[in-house]
Amino acid sequence: MTGATPPSSRPPAPEAVTTIGIVGTGVIGGGWAAHFLRMGYDVRAYDPAPGARQRLEALVDRAWPALQRLGLADGAHRDRLTFTGTLVEAVGEAGFVQESTPERLDAKVDILARIDTAAPPGVVVASSTSGLAMSDMQSGCRTPGRFVVGHPFNPPYLIPLVEVVGGKNTDPAAVAWADAFYQQAGKVSLVLDRELPGFIGNRLQEALWREALHMVAAGEATVDQLDISIARGPGLRWALMGPCLTFHLAGGTGGMAHMLDHFGPALLEPWTRLQAPELTDDLRQRMADGAQQAAAGRSVAQLTEERDDFLVELSLLLDRHARRWGPHTVPHSDHLT
Repeated sequence: MTGATPPSSRPPAPEAVTTIGIVGTGVIGGGWAAHFLRMGYDVRAYDPAPGARQRLEALVDRAWPALQRLGLADGAHRDRLTFTGTLVEAVGEAGFVQESTPERLDAKVDILARIDTAAPPGVVVASSTSGLAMSDMQSGCRTPGRFVVGHPFNPPYLIPLVEVVGGKNTDPAAVAWADAFYQQAGKVSLVLDRELPGFIGNRLQEALWREALHMVAAGEATVDQLDISIARGPGLRWALMGPCLTFHLAGGTGGMAHMLDHFGPALLEPWTRLQAPELTDDLRQRMADGAQQAAAGRSVAQLTEERDDFLVELSLLLDRHARRWGPHTVPHSDHLT
């Protein structure tokens, strides 16, 4: 880690940020833009890909009804979105930058170095990477101390969690600032103790995903059976408590200790195969066919609308129960004025 940030290059106070620079406006970057618009920020977005502006505007249009149901901050409006023609225009006056470009290390190193040159001194820059290490991505930056990972979950405008972690050359103050800012901006910020490939949420998702692929490959379950088993089973409990507290309850009055004593031997059973199966053409086709069957004729756009509608209702329900579960389940409305 680097030393303290020089006073001349300190970021603005988290609550003083008014303008967000968005670099990369695909599904994740566009989702971030929608979230920050909902929270009342000016959003300046840049993406050189052909048609990027139209896709971003369409994403915000689709998301806006759901965001209105959750509640808009004072001053929140879609008109506060500006699509810029250059990177400098997007980040040159930003109080915070969220980068969400494709997941290639060489490209990340290049774009973060360019952002480092274009963004105001001291302004914290977060990458939405889903698995790359900031220590590697910040290698081309002149001031690497201000770069952190801010890993969201899709869609960022509805799923509150963002995982925050720095690299080996990140200033700890930048991590603390990002944590405070994300909370100010209506997110549930989870600061990791160390760099971890895939972070926390993705590693847990990946373990479940690998076992799902094994079961399809072995003919043990279909795509539809897998989804039902989680969506109508443990996923309902996980939405409120997560897997660990859920297992704590499984131990009855003895709690987690009793659960581990009682069910611990099952950990030695060959229930799961964490090593990924070979992604053969046959397995790929079976997964694709299964997904199409589960979609039952609905397009991706239709499924996205249904997902967003469900997540809004679930979020509002969780808001009514979340206060008793501590600081990491802050209701969506707590940061709205």
